[in-house]
Amino acid sequence: MTDEGDLLERAIANLKKKREFAAHLLAYVLVNVFLVAIWAVTSDGTLFWPIFPILGWGIGLVFHAWDVYGRLPGEEQIHREMERLR
Repeated sequence: MTDEGDLLERAIANLKKKREFAAHLLAYVLVNVFLVAIWAVTSDGTLFWPIFPILGWGIGLVFHAWDVYGRLPGEEQIHREMERLR
């Protein structure tokens, strides 16, 4: 079983990852709102070019969310993998 020190380290690491994701999400929203505002002021409406950074950066944001909030492997999966490696 995991001792208290290991649990504390894992909890701190998880909270840090969640805070970093929140900062990443905030930067994504603010920058893309700014880009859409630039497009709205300067464009004649022909090409919505902010879609390219929105989608490109959005892919990275999805992977970051998966890393932070994705399901961790269960005990059974870990034991199966350990047996496979033996």
